[in-house]
Amino acid sequence: MTYRNIRYEHNDMIATITLNRPERMNALTPKLFVEFADALKTVRSDGARVLILTGEGNAFCSGADLIGDDEGMPDDLGKMLDDYYHPVVEAIASLDIPVVSALNGPAVGAGLSLGLAGDIVVMARSAYLLLAFANVGLVPDAGATWLVAKSAGRAKALEMALLCEKVFADQALDLGLVTRVVDDEAVRDEARAIARKLANGPSVALGMIRKQVATALNSTFSETLSIEKANQTRAGHTADFREALAAFAEKRKPVFKGE
Repeated sequence: MTYRNIRYEHNDMIATITLNRPERMNALTPKLFVEFADALKTVRSDGARVLILTGEGNAFCSGADLIGDDEGMPDDLGKMLDDYYHPVVEAIASLDIPVVSALNGPAVGAGLSLGLAGDIVVMARSAYLLLAFANVGLVPDAGATWLVAKSAGRAKALEMALLCEKVFADQALDLGLVTRVVDDEAVRDEARAIARKLANGPSVALGMIRKQVATALNSTFSETLSIEKANQTRAGHTADFREALAAFAEKRKPVFKGE
């Protein structure tokens, strides 16, 4: 597929998907989501060991394109979510590799959902998060309700969603919505440095960790113990674990192959 609304790159075991509509602050359209979904399949087939999500220009994503070039907004917004948004956010959640978000600018509406879908979120100091749905008579979607409430708690999720106030980078960090805040010009370099470390790590274990944490958020303590046991059994049979044991005995740094 030829991409016009996103850009896909794969180098050094790191895949990068860049939202590429800078003239519209990378606003989301059905066509963009079709391309995004295809790129996520390519991430898997390319054997990437980490994925970076970012935006072109001065914004990460301004949310749904309410005007659009030739698409506009459909009458049934729920069907649009089912057909375009949900397949992408669910595909990101189901990836077996870590995801790093590089929020190079504002992340608004469903753009916030995409940005916070990352396991590690690097945010530009001048950027902000905004749940702007109520401003146009809509409700948070694409997982925003879950992502914000699980990270910042019920009270902050309600404040953000009801009042539609910007949450700037330092506050987002304090609330646990993002992982790191860096100067604007350093966002992509910081994200890539993190991605490089993850790409050189034990990929099977890292993939299980991201899903294990997500599952634990909706599980009891006993259920989590069972999940940890099952994952540890699998991790203990990986070549990376055997390499780690050998490296420890030989007093050297392990070389993980993601196997």
